[in-house]
Amino acid sequence: MHLLGVRILQVGPFEKVAFPFADEQGRARLINVVHGAGGVGKTTLLQAIAATRPGHAVSAGVAVRETLTESRPQGSPEALKHVACDWFLGDDDPERPHPLRVASPSTQAFGHDDAETARRREQAFYDKVAQKGGFAFLAIASSRWFSRQPVTVMSLARSAVRHELRASPGLDDAARADLARDVKQALAYAEIAARLPSASAPRTGLVMLGEAMRDVVGTLLSLAQLSYVGLDPASFEPMFSAHGGSAVPFDLLPSRARHLVAFGALAVRALWAAYPGVDPRHAEGVVLIDEACLHQDPPVQAGLAAALHAALPRVQWILTTSSPILAASCDAREVLALRRLPDSHRVELFLGAEARTH
Repeated sequence: MHLLGVRILQVGPFEKVAFPFADEQGRARLINVVHGAGGVGKTTLLQAIAATRPGHAVSAGVAVRETLTESRPQGSPEALKHVACDWFLGDDDPERPHPLRVASPSTQAFGHDDAETARRREQAFYDKVAQKGGFAFLAIASSRWFSRQPVTVMSLARSAVRHELRASPGLDDAARADLARDVKQALAYAEIAARLPSASAPRTGLVMLGEAMRDVVGTLLSLAQLSYVGLDPASFEPMFSAHGGSAVPFDLLPSRARHLVAFGALAVRALWAAYPGVDPRHAEGVVLIDEACLHQDPPVQAGLAAALHAALPRVQWILTTSSPILAASCDAREVLALRRLPDSHRVELFLGAEARTH
């Protein structure tokens, strides 16, 4: 599954904006950097995407209400505040030739009643299909932080790699953005499962999970000149080292390194939960990271997008940032710039060469 485009009408700072996440040939663009200053709607965009996807189309986090005006007749798609996302299902439905449009509840994404009825039936059908697995999706909030707590290894299959399609990401809730427990569990599950015999899962698949976790986390940590060592046998704490030096636990890593570990470990966990037995390094999915460059120094910012793509080349990354360094590190076609116009409160989208202009 990949995202092709988002249409937002009268939500947050957006009056009517269409965000393209596909190239000129209509194929999903795998690296997307949404660049802009604070208050231009970067988090609103990610909330809109998270709330309008196969298996999870809700109005939570996005103020979506029916509003009619005299200039917009009833039944017109422009008459409703709404979000509509076009998804290419890819490996989730290889035989489907056209995108799936998912829209906010109680809104009309198509003007024609017959087309809208068909769309809603399709959306309801894929909501049921998604409950069986697939449709890998992950959203990481900008308010992320890491408490100090020991690894919990009880019921790892239920806690570390559960498929939570209907879970809301909570992009604006700092109380729900403590990632320490989830990151440690993901690392511990992958390491332990890869080394213990299992009667319920193919041995080769679990070994592949462990290899993928080490490979992805290691690729991202190389930006910070660190490496992933494995689990401490006494405490099951994930351990890391710099240039072959003494190993240190996750809690003692620099803040920038913990964020990089979280990006890799949580993405691998989401892909494995959606597609058990499939190598996460070759799986499709969508990962949103709000303010991806927080706590990162300039060299890491410059290499982050390339490292994410190298680690998981079939994942579509949608990164928001206020850092010009990250935006400049990508091709102009991969940058979507949001700017508030000086003569109004409207926020407009700029693409291509205009996205580079400051």
